[in-house]
Amino acid sequence: MSRVDAHHHVWDLSVREQSWMVGPELDPIRRNFAITDLAPLAAAADVTATVLVQTVGVLEETVEFLEIAASNDLVAGVVGWVDLTAPDVADTLASLQARPDGSYLKAIRHQVHDEPDNDWLLRPDVQRGLAAVAEAGLAYDLLTKPPQLPAAIQTARNLPGLTFVVDHISKPVIGQPLDPWATHLRELAAEPNVTCKLSGMVTEANWTTWTPKDLQPYADVVLEAFTPARVMFGSDWPVCLLAATYPQVVETAETLTKTLTPADQQAIFTTTATRTYNL
Repeated sequence: MSRVDAHHHVWDLSVREQSWMVGPELDPIRRNFAITDLAPLAAAADVTATVLVQTVGVLEETVEFLEIAASNDLVAGVVGWVDLTAPDVADTLASLQARPDGSYLKAIRHQVHDEPDNDWLLRPDVQRGLAAVAEAGLAYDLLTKPPQLPAAIQTARNLPGLTFVVDHISKPVIGQPLDPWATHLRELAAEPNVTCKLSGMVTEANWTTWTPKDLQPYADVVLEAFTPARVMFGSDWPVCLLAATYPQVVETAETLTKTLTPADQQAIFTTTATRTYNL
């Protein structure tokens, strides 16, 4: 089965710092990562297409990622960044889409979980920006933690014409009680315009002692709430390297979904991402 990795990153620290990369615990990934580093890992895992996701709130990075996608057969889509609060956000989106490589722009994302206001998504200027994303025919990746889920639920209801993608199952702390995360995630999944990435779980668990068994209850909530037709696999490479290798992340996703039918597994590993991001 050819697969889509719906969530990974690249960065070149000589071009710009990754402002989120704070603390010695992140030293293992404090180096450059390029598509050429991912390509052999992807090939070994039968991954034939990927979605390259923004890491910093800088428009220049989005342009660079579009150029990477246009020059590389592996990257099928880009989740970029624009300033959602800017009055001219619609013009910015249009200019990106008008580029020769603009068709690779599939979605927009912002580091919502870093905003001090848990209701940031509900700000009128942000809601206007999200409406512009919908008008441009793009999806929106929700990078949230559990405290931001209530605002995400209301936002999905406010904008039924916008496709939302929950990154990293909204980053619950693995090993903590499932609620209130599970209750809120189920509420979000009740909105038909929301999908979810089975990604980023290993780095929310204990980096050195985690097992697939630790992750299974969280994956089960996601699969039950969204159903496989609205769940997609993402590696979160190279961030995942803090806790697991690329092959381990792929194998873990296989383990978490091993009781599903082949059709459901294909949805998670291929068709949900292909449909959602129009790859």
